[in-house]
Amino acid sequence: MKTLLIYSTVDGQTLSICERIRNCCQAAGEQVSLVSLDKVGELSLDDFDKVLVGASIRYGKHRPELLAFVNEHCERLAAKINAFFTVNVVARKPLKNTPDTNPYMKKFLLQSKWQPQQLEVFAGKISYPSYGFFDKQMIRFIMWLTKGPTDVTGTFDFTDWEQVQRFGEAFAARS
Repeated sequence: MKTLLIYSTVDGQTLSICERIRNCCQAAGEQVSLVSLDKVGELSLDDFDKVLVGASIRYGKHRPELLAFVNEHCERLAAKINAFFTVNVVARKPLKNTPDTNPYMKKFLLQSKWQPQQLEVFAGKISYPSYGFFDKQMIRFIMWLTKGPTDVTGTFDFTDWEQVQRFGEAFAARS
């Protein structure tokens, strides 16, 4: 089984999640290619049996290239075993951490011609020390509004890595 994992990330958390999923797929005997959405055009989707797309949110939006890619390739994606997950800090809240309740997943599904077979939502990470001045202040303000962490010296990983492992194993089991 040849598997393609495509990620769209701003700060690297989506890539870290994809690396964990890659390990699950490799443990199941799959040949896995992990590639950034920016470089996926160098590959042919026809060369893969399974495709997973993971994308992060920044300031309430997925990167525009994500919708362009999935809408352009929706038929090819739908013909494969496929999955999609989104990563966002809003998902740290219990009532916004499932595909049915997460506003960014719901928006993606409304805008996308592709309707993935397997969906998941993961809470992201805030790493204030790695942000520039503008992002640090904007994210701190958003966290203040939503009662999240505002200590700009801190890093806060909200990702449930056991949830990532379960999702990765479930995706790897699909054939």
